[in-house]
Amino acid sequence: MKKFSHVDENGKANMVDISEKKIQIREAFAEGFISLSNNTIKLIKENKLKKGDVLTIAEIAGIQGGKKTSELIPLCHPIEIKKIDVKTSLKKNGVSVTSYAKCIGQTGIEMEVLTATSIALLTIYDMCKAVDKEMKISDIKLIEKKKLDL
Repeated sequence: MKKFSHVDENGKANMVDISEKKIQIREAFAEGFISLSNNTIKLIKENKLKKGDVLTIAEIAGIQGGKKTSELIPLCHPIEIKKIDVKTSLKKNGVSVTSYAKCIGQTGIEMEVLTATSIALLTIYDMCKAVDKEMKISDIKLIEKKKLDL
């Protein structure tokens, strides 16, 4: 049975020592979805929500969230992010969010793309909550992660 890397021999939380890991280019992609009412989708399309441009603000919030991941998740290493991209796409029943991030380092960047996606979705929720009481955030998942040698 595989052992959890973030738990020590006594079952206590443990930040993994990555000092011996190879420096590589690391990339990750994630996605998520928020279902919205037809009225909310119409308001977003017409940019008529009181809080402003929902999709642009969600994308910026996602980027900010991804950059703050190690401050939010206790055992994540702070990493030097080279690129984060968050895109929103209005669908007929909601908004799809996709995130991409890249770093050069000794640990992956999947938590950063998952955080970026989650924060973008939460921002949409916050901006639409006054007009839509049935929103549902779902399907947040890692799509792919890659390691490439330098």
